[in-house]
Amino acid sequence: MSEIKSIGILTSGGDAPGMNAAIRAVTRTAIFNGLKVYGIYRGYQGLIEDHIEEFKTQNVSNIISRGGTILKTARSMEFKTPEGRALAYENMKKHEIDALVVIGGDGSMTGASYLAKEFDVPIVGLPGTIDNDLAGTDVTIGYDTAMNTIMDCVDKIRDTATSHARLFFIEVMGRDAGFLALNGAIATGCEDVIIPEEKTQYEQLKELVANGFRKSKSSAMVIVTESKDPNGGAMGLAKKMKEEFPDYDVRCSILGHLQRGGSPTAADRILASRTGYAAIEALLQGQRNVMIGVHNDHIVNVPFAKAIKDDKPIDQELLNVLRVLSI
Repeated sequence: MSEIKSIGILTSGGDAPGMNAAIRAVTRTAIFNGLKVYGIYRGYQGLIEDHIEEFKTQNVSNIISRGGTILKTARSMEFKTPEGRALAYENMKKHEIDALVVIGGDGSMTGASYLAKEFDVPIVGLPGTIDNDLAGTDVTIGYDTAMNTIMDCVDKIRDTATSHARLFFIEVMGRDAGFLALNGAIATGCEDVIIPEEKTQYEQLKELVANGFRKSKSSAMVIVTESKDPNGGAMGLAKKMKEEFPDYDVRCSILGHLQRGGSPTAADRILASRTGYAAIEALLQGQRNVMIGVHNDHIVNVPFAKAIKDDKPIDQELLNVLRVLSI
């Protein structure tokens, strides 16, 4: 591998609070080590279309507290083709970019792994996704902020649920992973949760309602992950429950993109700063094709194959915690 003299940074896929803090950490650590830095706008699509600008330390001043990403983001269908990735690589050569730091979720890491294999490009990934679904890291950038947003919203909904003695279904993000839903339910004292990892929960929920949750409570809250099925999610579940229990006042609330926005929490700013710094250190040490994660509060280098392909399991004990505490 030739010596790395310049790096490119891009953010890809869904935005997550803390991405700007990661951009700042990567940029400043690289400049501190004498590297040139290029910001790539709009993710892989921007790399294909040559939306690339050299970054100085002032480009990342005062962004640590900002949500979203100053580099913008996009989902690129063109990059999924060999021809699209070849165009991206040509633009890297044009700007003499020797290595990439990619900030995003599983789709972003998948794209990075293809580019790395096909063109022998050193790439290091940072786990930027509110879903917390990348294997090999205990937590991802944006997850803590999204969790706090959910907690704030559900606390407010509980006020009206209690006032009107209602059964509320609240939909959160995490289509294929229930980390936000499960931990959000524990944090807000919900009565139940519906997550994709557990297939029998609907029957348990019916039993909860049939037995009359009002014996001990005047209202109930259930957090549900969004669903690929148009008849699923909180809307579909609320409709089913209303049909089966017409006497209950059933309502639904979808939090949607509220969960992606907002100033990152201290935990996310620190995580982004630590992993951003570690990404440059890894490249300078000859690491490539790895995602920087955190395990037991220590930085770890996770091969792309593990981060993408391995399923990150839900802690079953957390389901027991929720059910015991919701009586």
